[in-house]
Amino acid sequence: MSHLNRDGVAIYYNDCGTGPTTVILTHGYSATSSMWQGQIETFSDRYRIITWDIRGHGQSDSPEDVSLYSEAHSIADMRAILNECGVERAVVGGLSLGGYLSLAFHVAHPELVSALMLFDTGPGYKKDEARDGWNQMAVKRAVTLEERGLAALGSGNEVRIASHRSAQGLANAARGILTQVDDRIIQSLPEISISTLILVGENDKTFLTPTDYMAAKIPGSKKVVIKDAGHASNIDQPAAFNQAVAEFLEAQ
Repeated sequence: MSHLNRDGVAIYYNDCGTGPTTVILTHGYSATSSMWQGQIETFSDRYRIITWDIRGHGQSDSPEDVSLYSEAHSIADMRAILNECGVERAVVGGLSLGGYLSLAFHVAHPELVSALMLFDTGPGYKKDEARDGWNQMAVKRAVTLEERGLAALGSGNEVRIASHRSAQGLANAARGILTQVDDRIIQSLPEISISTLILVGENDKTFLTPTDYMAAKIPGSKKVVIKDAGHASNIDQPAAFNQAVAEFLEAQ
């Protein structure tokens, strides 16, 4: 467990396990890297597993300046962690916001990504109106956190096991990272030429259609639906989730 200094902002990460393949996993909004504990326990005997806390979350710093929260900052944090760990190429995966950031990381640094794993997530929006609706939701969450503090956090399984230090940090992350600015990510899907696992819980109604869309647009991708699982599919049904991930990683 370590912290990386990113221009005065400490970013927490955990690097464990050994093996020829490195996997970096990114959590969802208002969750933390603790959501991946089951995957660390399952896979670190044969894979190197790196997890981390997005700025504003968990054990990473929460700078006051909202301009220090963005997709670009998150991608740079991921690259800096891989550099610090001496990793030249990795399987990049994440859930919800973490899945979107994984796609964004591939757009920015395709040479660093050997495969993608996209869990209970979506690729953003082509239409400005739909994106504006998403952004309004994100800003509303920020305002609620500023008004009610950490008591305003949701009740999802991945959120309940999270521990945060700053409601304002989460609010800033909602405004700067959860919001989206364009359609670059969704437009990039047909250009993805690496192995991609798309996984969703069957009860995660919000992301059933987006995962169908990604499966149709990403050439050669594999989609898995986890029965009796919601948004935190890795926590709701860990055995089925880990089996799907194991089969995918073994094929790389």
